[in-house]
Amino acid sequence: MTYCKLLAAHSYNQVQAKTEFEDFTQADKRSLYGDQLGSMSFLEGLSIVDEPKIIIVDIGAAYTKCGLAGETGPRCIIASQVRNPRTKEVDNIWNYSNTSELYESLKELVYALIFKHLLVTPKDRRVVVVESLLCPSEFRETLARVLFKQFEVGSVLFASSHLLSLLTLGTNTGLVMDIGFKETLVVPIYEGIPIMKGWQSLPVAGKAIESRIKTQLMEHGTVSTSEQKFEAVSSVPESITDDVIEDIKVRCCFVTDFSRGQQIQEVTMRGGHANKLPPPPPDIDYPLDGGSILNVSGRIREHSCEVLFEQDNEEISIATLLLEALVKCPIDTRRVLSSSVVIIGGTAMMPGFYHRLNCELIELLRKPHYANQLGVKQFRFYRPPTKENYTAWLGGALTGALETLPSKSLSRDAYLQRGKLPDWCCVDSDDLCEEKRHKL
Repeated sequence: MTYCKLLAAHSYNQVQAKTEFEDFTQADKRSLYGDQLGSMSFLEGLSIVDEPKIIIVDIGAAYTKCGLAGETGPRCIIASQVRNPRTKEVDNIWNYSNTSELYESLKELVYALIFKHLLVTPKDRRVVVVESLLCPSEFRETLARVLFKQFEVGSVLFASSHLLSLLTLGTNTGLVMDIGFKETLVVPIYEGIPIMKGWQSLPVAGKAIESRIKTQLMEHGTVSTSEQKFEAVSSVPESITDDVIEDIKVRCCFVTDFSRGQQIQEVTMRGGHANKLPPPPPDIDYPLDGGSILNVSGRIREHSCEVLFEQDNEEISIATLLLEALVKCPIDTRRVLSSSVVIIGGTAMMPGFYHRLNCELIELLRKPHYANQLGVKQFRFYRPPTKENYTAWLGGALTGALETLPSKSLSRDAYLQRGKLPDWCCVDSDDLCEEKRHKL
């Protein structure tokens, strides 16, 4: 029998089997599957074909990543936005005025993640929450209350994004920089322990780039329509929405090289003459709704990301954060940390970012302030096995697949008994561990 005949016979058998199954009466199906068919709810049926997997969720300042443990990537990456119960407008999950408002927002966000994107039942499932070390306590407490009381999950583990990122590389020592949407955070980690006296933070990241783009577009941008050419953007500000600004940042902007960056800062920061600016790259026509065309000049494309490397009045930039973190670390750990630098966060995906950051560090190491204290001549960067915007989530997925997860998680019974969430640095939490409770 030829291959085509075998394929046709196989397809016919499948159709026959499907037809015979559809001809079953409800009584036949009940006798085949037992009483579970009638008593099983719809939500339980969503995941009956597979054993319950651990839910991994990372609620970022701009985007939320969610998926299941053991998988190589999140199943969904959605904006961290919900409809505000007070204003009835779509707003960021982190823009809340009180814990009651945050509770309602988190309840709506988690509901959408579980029942719209994951299609699983949350009851008695384990959850791993990827969080920053600087996450507000009220946010953690409220999220735990939503997961345990509203969705009745089995256990929750709050894990640091910096530690989880190192897990994707199979190491426990490194200098981790998280450059996301609102801020840049550097945490040195040695042998799996964060060196908290060395952490550095700066409120400059993707949001600062978008603010710079919007400001420059309002000052120098032009919009062309079928009726009028090269109309100033300031006359039609409603056409430049936050989504448009973000899309321009991702599609059009880039981090220029070190020499051009120094020439740009000489003019924009130190008051140099405009003739010293390097020749700009080509302009880009960005299509808007309604047939309008926004002209994004080469100067905007190149200059916007300079906000990351411009030093403020205290001579601090994202490059100096790494050096200042090393200075505050013990001497015997500095060389190991400098040879294992890991960058995470969506802003790190900007073209040219790694090369520019390395050049900035090499230039700063020549200054006496750092040359005398560090004794480090170069940095070595390690690229995670996935994109920077969900590296921490992948570390959470690996953690969720470990057999030791129950001993590290907070069970629902322990949470309901204590009524609060232990701090991540709390050492008196043995009674909260699910596995130790059962041993007692």
